[in-house]
Amino acid sequence: MAPGSVAEALRVQDELRPLVDRAGPGPTAPATVAGLDVAYAESGDRLAAAVTVLDAATLAVVDQAVSVGRPAFDYVPGLFAFRELPALLAALDRLTVRPDLLVCDGHGLAHPRRFGLACHLGVVTGLPAIGVGKTPLVGSWDGPGPRRGDSAPLRDGDELVGRVLRTRDGVKPVFVSVGHRMSLANAVDRVLALTPRYRLPETTRTADRLCRAALAADPA
Repeated sequence: MAPGSVAEALRVQDELRPLVDRAGPGPTAPATVAGLDVAYAESGDRLAAAVTVLDAATLAVVDQAVSVGRPAFDYVPGLFAFRELPALLAALDRLTVRPDLLVCDGHGLAHPRRFGLACHLGVVTGLPAIGVGKTPLVGSWDGPGPRRGDSAPLRDGDELVGRVLRTRDGVKPVFVSVGHRMSLANAVDRVLALTPRYRLPETTRTADRLCRAALAADPA
């Protein structure tokens, strides 16, 4: 159930944040990896949450599920996960394959309150989770170098909150952070394994296609 107010949402974050396992190390050879993404209707009052489960070796989709509904919470900076969490959990519940790792289109510790969507999903499900953001929410960095695999620390003040990772030569980087039960080094390795051809992980790409297709197929 979604919180009824901003104050209640902040209390939930404060209660769950200490439960985040920041150390991991997490699975270094997961059999299956899930991508999670959400698409919104142009009106903003409907969304489709998708989960795709990929064979980690072949990157073929072995299971998928989607949930179409309405945002569960108002748009509030730092509390965005509450909008999407119920629909994502509903989609996860419809899977027949339990993934070894969740890869969220968003952030984990690289969040103003150190509790982004990847942290929230990881704690609630108990599954290892990482966040891979297209753009940063917090932090500053120098670099990374221009080649695939180059990375640089993402720091918010004195705190290391993630890594800025180049997944394609000469292409703008992505922002990787720990969600739950994963080390940052392992998270970076898993993202590189999921990006053999494109800037974004195959988990994100397949989940993005699924949620957009679901929204288009159910326009009401």
